[in-house]
Amino acid sequence: MSAAIDGPVVSTGWLEANLDSPVLRVVDVRGKILPPGSKPRYLPKREDYEAAHIPGAVFVDWTRDIVDTGDPVPVQVAAAEPFAAKMSELGLGDEHLIVAYDDYDHILAGRMAWALRYYGHEAVRVLNGGWSRWLAEGRATTREAPQRGPARFTSRVRPELRRTADQVMRALGKADVLLVDARPPEQYAGTATAATRSGHIPGARNVHYARLVDPNTGEFLPRDDLARAFAAAGVDVGRLPREVVVYCNGGVSCTVPLEALRMLGREDVALYDGSWNEWGNDETRPVKPGNEP
Repeated sequence: MSAAIDGPVVSTGWLEANLDSPVLRVVDVRGKILPPGSKPRYLPKREDYEAAHIPGAVFVDWTRDIVDTGDPVPVQVAAAEPFAAKMSELGLGDEHLIVAYDDYDHILAGRMAWALRYYGHEAVRVLNGGWSRWLAEGRATTREAPQRGPARFTSRVRPELRRTADQVMRALGKADVLLVDARPPEQYAGTATAATRSGHIPGARNVHYARLVDPNTGEFLPRDDLARAFAAAGVDVGRLPREVVVYCNGGVSCTVPLEALRMLGREDVALYDGSWNEWGNDETRPVKPGNEP
């Protein structure tokens, strides 16, 4: 590798300089999320990959390859064995440093990175600025898919990185637990919803994922600006509680505040995988409308 990596993201310049490294693997996880009510709502962008992608990148269909398609809650992370089998098939092995990118404010690349870390693969980074930044800078693209054989990927579950609805329920009202809701403000307040119910999980702070990304460059904000964005939502990143849990609608866009908190030094942030797709459709779970936690 041409230089050491500082934090959970890498720059486009770093990636370009290291594309020929034998230990590097690049994952294209571009996709889209359609408005609530759309069917299907979650889609991959395989055609975009086939038209052009970063040299050496393999494509991951985020709606099938890394999710449990049999779970009634949409886009829940795949079980350990099929996840490992798919990574192995794609040539992503235990020895590889994996860089994931998307064209959607890092939300899908972040989901890919979280899933890999959940299964014990810490050598994963998100491309800062993603595909849009890569194109804007005029860097090389190709239509050719890499020709590699399978690799050995070993799943080692890290349960501390994932939360269930029951675990979140037990954490409600505890001073040493912070819930971060990454959905848009109108969904947090309850004036719009992607589920049968509206509002937010009681006690959650609203840090919309888009506030953490520079709209001009597509990159994460600088660390000081990230800290200020969290502070505006009442979150002091210098005094975080024992436990931090992020959620959104499908456990996808909340990986942006998760990665931002990692950039600020907090490595053990957990993700509520069911998120509002589960909580907002379960009449047994409490909800709170309005703009206050």
